[in-house]
Amino acid sequence: MFANILDAVGNTPLVRLNKVVGPDAATVLVKCEYMNPTGSIKDRMAVHILNQSEKQGLIRPGATIVENTSGNTGQGVAMWAAVRGYRCVFTMPDKMSLEKVNMLKAFGAEVVITPTDVPGDSPQHYVETAKRIARETPGAFYVNQYHNPLNIDAHELSTGPEIWKQTGGRVDAVVAGAGTGGTISGIGRYFKKNHPQVRIVGVDPIGSVHYHYFYTRTMPTPHVYKVEGIGEDILCDAMDYSVVDEFHQTNDKEAFTMARRLVREEGLFCGGSSGCNVHIAVKIARQLGPGKTVVTVLPDSATRYTTKFLNDAWMKDYGFLGSDRDLGLVEDVLKVRQGHIITARETDSVEAVIALLKKHGVSQVPIVDEKGRPHAIVAEVDILRGLQEGHAQMSSPVKSVAQRIGGLIYPKARIEELYRIFETNQVAIVVDNEKIVGVVSQIDVIDFMSKKGR
Repeated sequence: MFANILDAVGNTPLVRLNKVVGPDAATVLVKCEYMNPTGSIKDRMAVHILNQSEKQGLIRPGATIVENTSGNTGQGVAMWAAVRGYRCVFTMPDKMSLEKVNMLKAFGAEVVITPTDVPGDSPQHYVETAKRIARETPGAFYVNQYHNPLNIDAHELSTGPEIWKQTGGRVDAVVAGAGTGGTISGIGRYFKKNHPQVRIVGVDPIGSVHYHYFYTRTMPTPHVYKVEGIGEDILCDAMDYSVVDEFHQTNDKEAFTMARRLVREEGLFCGGSSGCNVHIAVKIARQLGPGKTVVTVLPDSATRYTTKFLNDAWMKDYGFLGSDRDLGLVEDVLKVRQGHIITARETDSVEAVIALLKKHGVSQVPIVDEKGRPHAIVAEVDILRGLQEGHAQMSSPVKSVAQRIGGLIYPKARIEELYRIFETNQVAIVVDNEKIVGVVSQIDVIDFMSKKGR
C-alpha cells in the first residue's frame, strides 16, 4: 500500500518485443513508462524536483507552481500540486494535442497556449512565457525542467538503476529520446559511472537541435515536426551530451508508423515518441545481432493521441498513411546522384579549396575534422567575401572563411524534410554514423523528381 499516489511513481515493467523485431536481431526490451500514474515518464522528474525543492524551502505554503510543458511534465506537476495543495500554471505550444490540455485542466491547472513556430528566444515562446508568468506571480516556483539539474538526478537515481536490476545486468545498449535531455542524461550518467560498457544511444526527431549539436557543437535552424514530447528547439542544461555515445534521427512517418505497430501488434498503448525510440532500438538490435539485449523506454501513453496518429484520417491528411504525396527518402536522391563526395579539411588553404571547387564544378564544399565528421561549410561567396574584405588570403586556412553547417539530415529522412533546410541553407549535408554520405542541393531533388515522374 502507498501513502499517496506520488509513491506509486517508478518501478515500471520491462517487456520484451516480439513482433516488430526481426529474428536476426538482438532482444529488445521496452520499459513501460506510460504506466506511471499520469501516464508518462515525466512523473519521475516532476515528483523528484518538487519533493526536493519543497524540502529545500524553495516551495512555500501558498506558492504557485509555474512550468513550460509539452503536456506530460505538466501532468506530473499537476498531480503533485493536487496532492500537496498548490496552484499551478502551465504554458504549452499550440501543436500539442487537445487531450493533453484537457488532462491538465482536469487536475485544476491553468493552461496558457503559445505559438509553436517562433524562435526559442521569442517572448511568445512557451518557455519565455512561463518565465514571465513566474516573474510576475508573487511566491511562484518555476520548475525549469529544461535547465534543472534535478531533472537528470531523477533518472540517475531511479530509471537507470531499475533497468540494470530488471535485466539482471544483461544489457548491451540503452536507447532513449532527448527532449529536455533529463532521461537520457540521467540514464547515461548512471551507466557511465557504474557500467560503462553499456552503449548509450540518443534519439532525436528531424527538426530538433540535439542530433546536429551532438555532432557539430553548433546550433542548426530548428523547424516544426509533428511528433510530441521529444526533441527541442533550444539547448538545455538538463542535456549532458558527454554521457551519450551516439545520436540517431527519426522522421515523423517512422515515429507514427512504429507507434501504431506497437499498439496494434504488441498491445503497448504508447505515444509517438515511443515509436521514435523503438524505431532506433530495432535498428541497434539489427546491428548487435542475436544474443545481445537492447533496452528502450516508452515515454507516454497513447491516450494523448487518439485524435492524432491513432486516427487514420489524421495520418492521411499529413501524408503519413496511404498518401501519394510521399516523394521517397533522401537516400533515394543519393542513389540517383551517386557522385563523389567532395570535402575539405579546415587546415586546407583557400587556394586549395578554390581549385577543388573548380575541378568538381561545385559551388560549396563541407569542411570535415580529422575524423571525417562535418564541421563547417564554405561556399564561393564566402571565399569571395573573405578575399574582398581582406580577412583572408589565398594562403589562409579555409576555416577563416567557412560558415557553420545549417542543415544536417540523415539518409532515412523523407525528401519533404529537405525543404526546411533549403529555405535557410543552400544544401543539405547527409550524415550517417558521423560520416558525410552525401550532399543534396535543390537541383538534385528537382532532377530526382523529374526522373521519377517519367
